[in-house]
Formats: sequence, C-alpha cells, structure tokens
Amino acid sequence: MKLLLLRLSSLGDVLHTLPAMSDLAVHCPDVEVDWLVEPAFAPVVAWHPKVKNAIPFSLRALKKTPLTFPAALRQLRNTLLANHYDAVLDSQGLYKSALLARLAGAPVSGLAADSAREPGASRLYQQRFTVPWSSPAIARNRQLFAAALQYPLPDTPPDFALAPLRRQWQDQSLADPLLQWVRKPFVMGFHATSAAWKTKEWPERHWRTLASHLCVKGLNLLLPAADERERLRVASIKAAADNVIALPRLNLETLAMVMSKAQAFVGMDTGLSYLGSALGLAGVTLYGPTSLERLAHGGEQQINLQSSQACAPCGKPRCPLPQAQNGRILCQEALEPDLVWAALSSLLESSAS
Repeated sequence: MKLLLLRLSSLGDVLHTLPAMSDLAVHCPDVEVDWLVEPAFAPVVAWHPKVKNAIPFSLRALKKTPLTFPAALRQLRNTLLANHYDAVLDSQGLYKSALLARLAGAPVSGLAADSAREPGASRLYQQRFTVPWSSPAIARNRQLFAAALQYPLPDTPPDFALAPLRRQWQDQSLADPLLQWVRKPFVMGFHATSAAWKTKEWPERHWRTLASHLCVKGLNLLLPAADERERLRVASIKAAADNVIALPRLNLETLAMVMSKAQAFVGMDTGLSYLGSALGLAGVTLYGPTSLERLAHGGEQQINLQSSQACAPCGKPRCPLPQAQNGRILCQEALEPDLVWAALSSLLESSAS
C-alpha cells in the first residue's frame, strides 16, 4: 500500500507527528509512506526511517508569487498522480492541506469536523475520524493514525526515531567554522518564537541571569539568531554575558548537528525546543500563554514548566493585559530564572552522574 501523508507545517507540528509514524512502522510495515511538507521542514521528515520520500511543496512561497500558483498546483498534481497512491491521510485538518490532499486522486482520510482546526476541511475527506481535543498533540496524531490505518492504539511511550541520528552526529566531527562553538561545553537556548507569538518569549533579562549561572559552571549559552530580530535579541542578552554565543543562520540539519553536542537546552514553546527533545537532548521548556498539557514532550530528561501567573495559559498570541503595551508579558516574567536554573541544574547533574 502506498500512502501520502500531509502535515505541511510548522516544525513543532511535524515533530509531533513523528511518533505516529513510528507506530505505523511497527503495525503496518508494508505501508510505503511519502510525506508532503513545506520545504523548510523536509529534512526533518526525511530523517524518519519510515518515510520513503519527503515531497517539498511551499504554499508559503506561492503566497508571495500568486501568479505562479496555478502552474505550481498543476505540477504538484501531476507528480502526485504519477505516484499512484492508494490512500491519503491529512493529519493537519486545514482547508489548504485538505485541498492539496485531493490532488493525489486517491481516497482521503482526516479529522472529523469536531476535531479539525478548520471544521469545514472535513467535507473534503472520504473518511473522517474524531480525536478528542483534550488529548495532547502527540497523542492526537497517534490516535488518528491508528484509526485511519486500522491498528490498535499503542500504549508505548512516543518514539521519534531520531535518537540514532543524534548519536551519529555526536560522533561526527563538525566542519572547522563550527568547531569554535562546541570546543567548550554548552547549553542551547531557544529564545525566539515567530513574530506572531512574541508572548511566548522569555524576557531578555531572564536569559542574562541564566547565562550568569551557566558561566559559574563553565558552560556557554548558544543562542540561534536566524534573522535581524533574533540577532538584536541575542546582542542584548550577550551585552552583559561573556559566555553567550550568537549562532548565525544555519540550515536545519547543521543546527541539529550542533544541538546534538549540547549538554542540554532551555527553550520556549517553539519548534527548536521540540526538535531538541525529539533528538533525546535533556531540556527545560517554558510555557506561558500556551499549555504544557497540550504540547509538552514527556520523558525523564524533559522538565516542562508552566507559568504560575493566574491568567496562564490563556492560549492568546497577543496579551490583553495593560502591561503588554509596555512590552511586559507577565506570564513569562513569572517563570523566574532561579526556578529555571534549578530545573536545568538537576538535568545537568543527572547526565553527569
């Protein structure tokens, strides 16, 4: 059986789908899977051993060049039809993913209206499955896959199937320009989120305090800086901390290779935090406006901290409190750096013993 899977974006959503792929590998070893995904996340998809082909297709890029949209869709349709899929599974539940799923010319399965992010998308599916919103994101994907592919829902811990890749990267030498960042033990800091969710970002002064704790322990803090906004944030953090290193923009695989050599990570509710935990890296993930119960990765090496602020988690990308007008996000401020350092210290001590 040839199956086309659609989970176009984002990085976190793609990573939350990997354990369902691992379930599928165990229960349906004869199913051959291709995955349609945004090009930026195609490397992550290709890392999973169950995926035969990662098919990159960028709706995001086409929005910038709308005149090319019809030709790009025709080309995608021809590619998908030529692969002769027996079935299609849309695990995203959006109009855009459902419409692309129909291009493959095979029966499409997906979430029922009461389970999809955009309920109307379910009308484009031949088979619909209800998955409770109360379940965490990883569990929802595992439930959908089990129902659509008709195998018993596993009760095993989620398997991202990336730990072997991390071990391979740990033993692999980095290119010379990258060695300067990993000569000294370090912790990764995933300090930035998308511009639409600035409410998820930890205050810069908290990062500076964390950096000072790490400095006492002889550890550097590596902070990715992929664009101008992130570079400005890192510069502000670095100004008061000699052990902070700003990473330039790296492709996802190179960044993952650097991450694999870290002692641990501290991060927001963002894709890179989920990549770190999927790779098996010990880490502390901070949740302010979003809910750790819905999104957090579990495991002995993961500590997830929810803000103690009374209004958290509100689930809102824009904070409605008056303090937000002055750039203050109270739920993130409530995640005190000493609390985060205590959690991180326990993970560092555990890995050292």
